Amino acid sequence: MKKLIGWVRQELGFHRNSNYETQYLNETNIRTAVYMSIVVISLEIWMLIRYVDKRPGLKFIEYFDGWTNYLILLSSAVISLTFAIRFRLKENAVERTKSISGIIVGILTLILDILMFIRFVYVRKGMKFSDLFDEAKYLIMLTVLICAYLIFEFFFASVSHRKAAIYGQFLNVIFALICLGFGIETSVYDVSRERQILCFVTMVIYAACLLIWKPYVSIIILSVAFTYFYKDWKPIMKAYDSPYAEKIMEANQINFLTFWIALTMVSISIYQQRLAEAKKDENLVSANARLKKLAVEDELTGISNIYQFVQDAESVMMTSPGSRIYLFINIENFKNYNDQFGYLAGNNFLKKVARIIKKTFDGCPVARQAYDHFVVLTKTEDVEAKIKEVRELIININTDIYIDVKVGSYTPHKEMSESTILTSESSHSEKELKAVGKLIDPRIAIDRARFACSLLKHKYDKHYMEYTSKLDMDFHKRQYIVNNIDNAVEKGYIQVYYQPVVWSESHTLCGCEALARWVDPKYGFLSPADFIPVLEEYRQIHKLDKCIWETVCRDIHNVTESGKHPVPVSLNFSRLDFELMDTVSVLEDLVTRYHVNKKDLHIEITESALTDDMGILQKSMQKLKEDGFSLWLDDFGSGYSSLNVLKDYSFDVLKIDMKFLSSFDSNEKSKIILNMIIDLATNLGMYSLTEGVETQEEADFLARVGCGRLQGYYFGKPMPLEQIIEKINDGTYVIKRLV
Repeated sequence: MKKLIGWVRQELGFHRNSNYETQYLNETNIRTAVYMSIVVISLEIWMLIRYVDKRPGLKFIEYFDGWTNYLILLSSAVISLTFAIRFRLKENAVERTKSISGIIVGILTLILDILMFIRFVYVRKGMKFSDLFDEAKYLIMLTVLICAYLIFEFFFASVSHRKAAIYGQFLNVIFALICLGFGIETSVYDVSRERQILCFVTMVIYAACLLIWKPYVSIIILSVAFTYFYKDWKPIMKAYDSPYAEKIMEANQINFLTFWIALTMVSISIYQQRLAEAKKDENLVSANARLKKLAVEDELTGISNIYQFVQDAESVMMTSPGSRIYLFINIENFKNYNDQFGYLAGNNFLKKVARIIKKTFDGCPVARQAYDHFVVLTKTEDVEAKIKEVRELIININTDIYIDVKVGSYTPHKEMSESTILTSESSHSEKELKAVGKLIDPRIAIDRARFACSLLKHKYDKHYMEYTSKLDMDFHKRQYIVNNIDNAVEKGYIQVYYQPVVWSESHTLCGCEALARWVDPKYGFLSPADFIPVLEEYRQIHKLDKCIWETVCRDIHNVTESGKHPVPVSLNFSRLDFELMDTVSVLEDLVTRYHVNKKDLHIEITESALTDDMGILQKSMQKLKEDGFSLWLDDFGSGYSSLNVLKDYSFDVLKIDMKFLSSFDSNEKSKIILNMIIDLATNLGMYSLTEGVETQEEADFLARVGCGRLQGYYFGKPMPLEQIIEKINDGTYVIKRLV
């Protein structure tokens, strides 16, 4: 029963429409009023012409006596049309202003209305006031309509589009009442002369069906109009002197009721159809608004996203560059915060961070770039004080877990100025410096600030770094490395240098480590420290490693083909190699293609790689072991040491990091630890190798405590294949392979 009542209430319009639905229906009525007014104006002009044509002998003033209703309806239609056209023309206007042409139309119709009033009162002088008021009701309604329109033009022309639509709906109500009154009176007059009631029918359709009201309002309008008309129509029908008058009367009453029901259903149907269109349109508008919002706003924090930031930054730099600085803000240790408190708490944390940054840099472009990274474009004035304030506020959001803030900055003008000084170029004017600020792509500026911020990693005593000209050179070198690794591999800029590995007892050559070098036509000799960390950061390291592996296999093949015995070579493997390619398949393919003995290849895996994803590495390493490759644990003791690595994996050689020899002469603990590590390796069935040997004393000690292999500058720096072959040929290195 409740559902039925709810459905009836919904169908009859006893519910509150949304603002959008109300606006949609009001605007639809105004659009309908355009066509309705044009039809009424055309008909009334035609009726006036016809009326005047049939009464050529009347004085001009007498034309206002009998057909005043024509002029009333015509005037109301003109006002309705004028407002509707004005509304449509101003629909997309940013500012609404007075319409001179609309005011002129309103004043002219008001003058005509006054003339009709004067003639109306003059012709009916001596009539009772109540009767006079009753006959003048439509003139009064016209006066209200015209005055309401002129009041709108003079005082409310600048209101919002929504309020203008409400005002237009009020004017439509008056216009509809005039139309209904005209239809009733005209049809009553026609029926008295044995004509049809088509004028009443037409006006009812116009007023109650074409114009959209809530269904219960339409029912009220139709009921009142039909009742009012029936009250005057019934006596006329009964007065007919005909034997069939009673039957005709009964039939007309049935038709009249049927017509009322039909129009009621039509009005309800039209309303529901328009309401459904409004709901659908509102959903589309809402969806578009959400998409538009997402296009410029970060969904989580509500501040701008990076795309909107770029546009805002470009606008600022084009209009008022001044002394501007880009900031890249990184929330350090946020991942652990998420892990400990959950993602919901993490999201709330980021929202608070966004509010802090936005408030501190009020009025400046601020955005969340991604994850826990934020960017700002602000003035250089007091920037470090604001950064300090932001850092303190963020740290104090939650003191239960370590959180810190790192900020990198980039100032376009300052960077150019420093570059000019360093390169001894001619000085630049302030205008030229501003031009640089305008032309710099915000995305590039952000990336430079991000690069400065990245250099603060693991620097716990420093929280802010500026992007300088030196950093600029490093930055461009990094970008060059990432963008040219494929070209370097293809054109042979990547070369293999071999560093000797010797037996500790005899110092004879037992193998080499293959190390990558980049000999570039632009930057010259690039150190591994320049390109390996960059390639790892950008997940391109596998391209370098694969190139080194293939070069080593080809070199071993060439040495073998020349009739000589190659020395074993150890190859470095990165953790990313196992993620970015099928490492085992690649290596097996190279061994097969170049006919390399697997005993001549040693697989070096850095200890730090083994702590990240044991599942993938364990399977791959087990497969390599089964295939006959020797596995070496590289950089043991480099800062990531974990005895669990020795427990969980099976290695043939333990390679001890060179850091243990850095304080060999001054710190006796180094010798004790080295001795214990070598004993541990021996007890676990592994050979040991220590790198970084630079003195005879270090070599003697390591040999004495049982370290089997040594590597370091004392025995030779990394060198090209040709050079190490030359040293083998001249007896500098004597090869002694492990039996």
